[in-house]
Order: sequence, then structure tokens, then C-alpha cells
Amino acid sequence: MSHDQRSLFGGDDVPAERPVRIGHASIDYAPASSILTKASGFMSSYDFTLNPYSGCSFGCTYCYAAFFVRDAAKRDDWGHWVRVKENAVAKLTSMRTPLRGKTIYMSSVTDPYQPIERRLGLVRELLAILADRGARLVVQTRSPLVTRDIDLYRRFDTVRVNMTVTTDSEEIRRTFEPHCPTNAKRLDAISEVARADVPTSITMTPLLPLEDVDAFADALARTGVQHFVVQPFHAQRGKFVAGTRNDALALIRRFRWDDERYRSAVEVLRLRLPHLDEGRDGFAPA
Repeated sequence: MSHDQRSLFGGDDVPAERPVRIGHASIDYAPASSILTKASGFMSSYDFTLNPYSGCSFGCTYCYAAFFVRDAAKRDDWGHWVRVKENAVAKLTSMRTPLRGKTIYMSSVTDPYQPIERRLGLVRELLAILADRGARLVVQTRSPLVTRDIDLYRRFDTVRVNMTVTTDSEEIRRTFEPHCPTNAKRLDAISEVARADVPTSITMTPLLPLEDVDAFADALARTGVQHFVVQPFHAQRGKFVAGTRNDALALIRRFRWDDERYRSAVEVLRLRLPHLDEGRDGFAPA
């Protein structure tokens, strides 16, 4: 890791480079009041959540995190901006709270491995600290970049890497997750993590329409992952990022994706996969 990356997060020098745009997303930098947040709601079984970034350039059209943004303009522009918590490493380093044995979920309202992470390496620095301090960690992502940090995951006594894979259809992915890596790349990445003997899970949350549930189940099983989680997609009552609902609902109708089709798919997956949880129980701490 370069000196400039270290100084961006932990040192006193002004870094030589701070990217202000990655692809379609603008990037800004601001200090955070804290880096660990007491877990609540869906994540209440954890001690803390950790979000190294605000916003997310993956911009999934159905992302619930968009609706936690107080600024209406930023909420409507979800997926096109990211804020880097520039003091995250310093905040975590200076924490006096013992972290050994504490359960941490990274991340609840962003993706830790979105494209800016490739340039900055912020998550990699945070992982090293968490491993040294004995935290119990679950990481949630939909990015193949997670394989970069396999060496650090192997330093944890208790860890799990969750990869989100929501469909077998690239047409569906491009509509609902327009800036995300392909399904095949995600499956290849989590397979690599699993082969490194790092505990893994594939989270189909939510499960979007499938073209071929049997072939999808086979592809999931071939990864070597032993734990899977599924949740339904609530197309009618779910929230969508501004301007995306009509296209999404049109695809839902074309694929005839309703509760009956979802339940049928879940039964196939349950028969074909080593272990399938449904809903919140599948996200219990490692």
C-alpha cells in the first residue's frame, strides 16, 4: 500500500491524490463522528455495524439504504455519489472499547468493496485493525474485489464473507443492479474465497426473477459455499430509487415473478443446496 493511501486515512500528510470521480459517481471526503455504530433493527444481533463509506456507486434500484439518506436530492441521486469517511482508520485505531469477541457487520448501508475501494484501500486498512483486535466479523458485498483481502480474512478467528447474488439473468441484473459486477464474476469470486478456507455465504436477498432455477441451483452449488440465505422481493410494496419502478415492475410481470414462483424456487434451492436459511436468521453473526 502506498504512502499516499496511508496518509489519507491515518497520517498527517496531505495525500497526493483524492479521486473525485469514479465512473458515473462523484466522490467527496468528510470526517465521521464515529466509525462503529451500535447495531439495531435487522442487525440487532450484532454489537456494531461498520460503514466505511456513505452512499454507494453500485446503485441497485431497490436498495433500502437510499431511503436512510436525509437529503432528498441525494436520495433521488442514489448510486451517483459516494462520501469517503476520511478519518475512519484513525477513529477505529483510537477506540478504547475492547473489540475482542465483539460482532461487527460491514456494511449495512453501503458496499465496502464498491469501485472507490480499489483506489483507496480503506477497507483493507480497517480489516487489519479488526483482525488484530480480535473482532468477529461478517462482510457483505457484491463485488469480486473482496478476493483481494483473503489474506486478511484468514487472520480472523471468526469471520464470514457474504456475497449477494440475486438472479441468474443478466437482463434482470442490468435493470435492477445496473452498475454491479456480473453474476458470473460474483460466483467466481466467492468460490475463490471458499477455496481459501474462509467461511462464506451466498445471500439471495432479495431473490429476483430467475430464468432457470435448476441451472441456478447447480451454479450456486459448484461454488463450494456451504451456507445460503434467501429473501423474497416485494415488487409492489417495495421502495425503488427515483425513476426505476416502472421498468422493474415490467420485468417482474414479464417473468411472472410472484409469491408462488418465489416459493417454488426456494423449494428447489432447499433441495439442491447444502444449507438454506430464509430471512433474518441467515444473517446471524459468525
